Amino acid sequence: MSSVKEQNSHESTFAHSAVTLFSGVLFGLGLIISGMVNPGKVIGFLDLAGDWDPSLIFVMGGGVTVTTSTFWLVLRRERPLFEQKFFLPTKADLDGRLLIGAALFGIGWGIGGLCPGPAITALATLDPSVVLFVGAMLLGMVLQNLVAE
Repeated sequence: MSSVKEQNSHESTFAHSAVTLFSGVLFGLGLIISGMVNPGKVIGFLDLAGDWDPSLIFVMGGGVTVTTSTFWLVLRRERPLFEQKFFLPTKADLDGRLLIGAALFGIGWGIGGLCPGPAITALATLDPSVVLFVGAMLLGMVLQNLVAE
């Protein structure tokens, strides 16, 4: 027979997993409905001198609006629901590695038209270019871990 503490831990793990799953599905649906899994949308947004597509601004604006209007409510809590403390960035975290990583991310985003979230969502299409992109992205993550060690 399990103890009450083990039962509460199991319920907390299940609740955390359920919220994580719901958040991921909601995010993925937003990407699909907005068309952001289509690399052409991103390339169109970045093509300021050609056939510019401003729709990405509205998707980002929607995300920023929801976040900025609710973030203060979340931070009023003593702690997050499934963690012991909040993990918030500090200005000390802005270092050369972050800036180089951001630049590489931007270059990859501009060339491929995908970033990690939409790329993983777009895997459902089984498009060979998306599969290749995600494979290269995962290889980059592995290489970064090897270099960091």
